[in-house]
Amino acid sequence: MRKSLLAAMAATVVLGGVMAGCSGNAQTGGNEAAAEGGTKQISFMFRGGPEEQKAYEATVKKFEADHPDVKVKIITTTGDQYATKLKAAITGKSVPDVFYFDPGDLRAYVNAGVLKDITEYVKDVDFDNIWKRGVDIYRYDGSNVGQGNIYGLPKDVGPFALGYNKDMFTAAGIPLPDKEKPYTWDEFIKVNQQLVKDTNGDGKIDQYGTGFNVNWALQAFVWSNGADWLDATNTKVTIDDPKFAEALQYFADMQNVHKITPSIEDAATLDTYQRWMKGELAFFPVGPWDLATYETLPFDYDLIPYPAGSTGKSATFLGSLGIGVSSSSKNPEAAAQLVTYLTSSPEGMQQLVDAKVQIPNLIDMAEKWAADTTKKPANKAEFLRIVEDYGKPMPNTLTYNSEWYQLFFTDIQPVLDGKLTAAEYVKAEQPKMQKLLDKAIEQEAKSKQ
Repeated sequence: MRKSLLAAMAATVVLGGVMAGCSGNAQTGGNEAAAEGGTKQISFMFRGGPEEQKAYEATVKKFEADHPDVKVKIITTTGDQYATKLKAAITGKSVPDVFYFDPGDLRAYVNAGVLKDITEYVKDVDFDNIWKRGVDIYRYDGSNVGQGNIYGLPKDVGPFALGYNKDMFTAAGIPLPDKEKPYTWDEFIKVNQQLVKDTNGDGKIDQYGTGFNVNWALQAFVWSNGADWLDATNTKVTIDDPKFAEALQYFADMQNVHKITPSIEDAATLDTYQRWMKGELAFFPVGPWDLATYETLPFDYDLIPYPAGSTGKSATFLGSLGIGVSSSSKNPEAAAQLVTYLTSSPEGMQQLVDAKVQIPNLIDMAEKWAADTTKKPANKAEFLRIVEDYGKPMPNTLTYNSEWYQLFFTDIQPVLDGKLTAAEYVKAEQPKMQKLLDKAIEQEAKSKQ
C-alpha cells in the first residue's frame, strides 16, 4: 500500500510529458464496441493492492449482473505499474473506456482531449448525498477546477488519519490519547519518549514512538503550523516561510534529536510499516485502504487527530482518485453507467465498503458506517472529520504538473539525516521549485491555445 501511494504521487510527473504529444481529437484503438448478441463491451483499467483489486473485480461482476447489456473487460495493475501503462495507452491511442486518474491530471487530460465530459450522463446522481469536496475536484470550466462540467467522479475520498497502538499505551500505563483534543507538538514528543523501549533487555531499542514517511506525513506538520507549499493563487512556492522551516525541522528532529523514530540503519533492517504491523510503533498513519489489511494486526488500534502546531488545529491530507471516461469511448453511456455504479450507487458502494477498502462516498452511508464502533477502528468518525473539517488536498494536485513538488522530496534526505538544517534547505530549494512551477504555468497556458 505504501508503494502504491508513492507511485500515485509520481504519476503526474510521468504522465505530464505525455500530454504534449496528444491531439485533442485523437481517436483511440482500445475502446470496445459491441460484443456478440448486441451487448456493449467496455474496458476498465484500475490499480490497487490485492484486496482492492478483488473488491473492484467483485463489484464489476455485480454491475454486469445488474446491467446484462454491458460486458466489462478488466485491466488491473499494481500502483507502481499504473502510470507507465496509462502513459502507453494515451500515446498509443488505446485509452480504456473507463480508467482511474489523479485529480492533478484533470486539466491536462481535458485540455488534451483524453477525458470526456460526462455531465449529461450523471444527471440522476444524488449529488447532495456525495461528499462535495470529492465531486468538485473533478469539475472544470476550462479555467478553474471546482466549477463547471463534470469529467469524472471520485472513486473515493481518502482521509489520511493518525493511528495509535492502544495496547502499547495500556501496557505502559499511559492514558489513551484524547480523540477530540490533539496533542501539542511538545506533548507528542513527550508521550513518544515514554513509549520508546528496549523490551527484551538486549541493549537495543526495539519499540519506537513514530515512523512517519516524509512524503505523506510532513504535510500534517506544515499545515498545522500555518505554512504551506503554495500561496493562495497557487503560483508562488512558499516553503521559505519560517513557519515551514520550523515544521520541517520538528519533523527531522523526531529522529535526530528526540530519537523517537527508528534511525536510517534501523529502518533499513525493518521499515516502519513492518514495525507498525508487528506492534513495534506507537503511532502510524492509517488510510481507509488499510482497513482490510489491518484486520490482522496483533494489537488493538484506533484513530486520533494529528498533533497540532502553532495554529492549535490538526491537519492532514485528503486524497482522492477519479474515475473517468475516455473521450473516444464508443460506448460512453455504458462507460458512464459503470462510473456511477462504482462511485455513487448504494449497491456498488456497499460492496466496496464491506470489502474494507474505502469509506463510503455516500454521506448517509458514511455516517452510519462511522457510528458502528464495534468494528476496528472504533473512532472511524475521525475519517469523516478529516473529510468535513481539517483535510486538505495535496499541493501537487493544485498545479498543472507536480515536477516542482517532486523536487522538494527528491532533495530532502540531507535534512532528514541531520546534515542540513531546514532553514538552509528551504532557502536554497525555493527558487529551484519556483522555476519549475513557472514552467508548469507556462505549459498550462500553451495547452489552451
